[in-house]
Amino acid sequence: MAKKTAKKSEVIQPELNIALVGHVDHGKTTLTERLSGKWTDTHSEELKKGITIRLGYADFSIYKCEKCDSYTTKEKCIKCNSDTKFIRKISLVDSPGHESLMATMLSGASIVDGAILLVAANEKCPQPQTKEHLMALQISGIKNVLIVQNKIDLVTHEEALKNYQQIKEFLSTTDYKDVSILPLSARANVNVDILVKAIQEFFPTPERDLKKDPIMLVARSFDINKPGTKPEKIIGGVLGGTVKEGKLTVGDEIEILPGRMVEEKNRKIWKPLKTKITQIFSGGAPVEEILPGGSMAISTTLDPSIIKSDSLGGSLVGLPGKLPIVHYQITLETHLLERVVGTKEETEVKPLARNEPLMLNANSAVTVGVVIDPSKKKTVCVLKRPIVANPGDRVTISRRVGDRFRLIGYGILK
Repeated sequence: MAKKTAKKSEVIQPELNIALVGHVDHGKTTLTERLSGKWTDTHSEELKKGITIRLGYADFSIYKCEKCDSYTTKEKCIKCNSDTKFIRKISLVDSPGHESLMATMLSGASIVDGAILLVAANEKCPQPQTKEHLMALQISGIKNVLIVQNKIDLVTHEEALKNYQQIKEFLSTTDYKDVSILPLSARANVNVDILVKAIQEFFPTPERDLKKDPIMLVARSFDINKPGTKPEKIIGGVLGGTVKEGKLTVGDEIEILPGRMVEEKNRKIWKPLKTKITQIFSGGAPVEEILPGGSMAISTTLDPSIIKSDSLGGSLVGLPGKLPIVHYQITLETHLLERVVGTKEETEVKPLARNEPLMLNANSAVTVGVVIDPSKKKTVCVLKRPIVANPGDRVTISRRVGDRFRLIGYGILK
């Protein structure tokens, strides 16, 4: 739990993760920048195309002005210029909205405690990916959700009301029919303070058990060394993600599962990796230990070539011998939707078929599973890449429809 007083020299760790989701170009990255001051589209292809390809992370702090009872992300009140009181720090996960990047969005859903769904006021609601993302949140079991009606500066009052009614009608058949809808313009900085207040009120910090064995969900892995770095100055590989439970400390010996893929006797197998935490970063600043909630990164003693280019994304990190088991084959109790979401013409979801390839998401891992037994209560899939999970964990299921995978339901790991 973060402290309630914040000094400039003090590193305050984020208490929870909130996902920003929604259709492409509805303003997620702009809102992230408005709240945090950070532009999360830093990957070169993202800058060229203007869309978010990988998960973007940015932290922001909530402050309250006790003089005028308003909330802000600044140390000075934007209304009366008084000093504000620090409340808590939060990590935003800016998830991709582009239709071919659903797997990345579902990976992000596994590491968040709540979500903000953006809907553009100048487009008819729901857009295909708006519907698909809301269903993904529902299937992933995320209960705390806020709806932001963005871009209200681009429409008339009457058009905004019409769009608001469309949103209400869209939500009426979902688990989120009673959630708040906040009109906002991220670009014009209108009602952002109301959103900050709503975040404070609607997203409680979950109870965390620090005595549990630590589990870190890895979303990114990378080599931070520049080309030409001398061998004696090379820094070990870095893992980015979030701690789900327990805590990790600098100096801890850790295990990474499923580990590194190697080929033996013409078969692909995954071997566990063991390493040591040399540094931990929260919000870009070094800390001695990391607690659940918020995005973070750990430096290790691993050879950077092993983990570059997100090759360990989807892995789990914990103490040696304390992690869930590695599954090369899984048995699921499946729960399929009635209709395929995200397509213009929503077709009926047909039963799973033998030898059908499915895209499966478990924790922060994405894999392909081939169905060898399609029984509803005992669907058996052989995995192309193993996952690490416990019985009872939720696995989202997507099927190839046309030229891409579409979300069709979820399974409970047996």
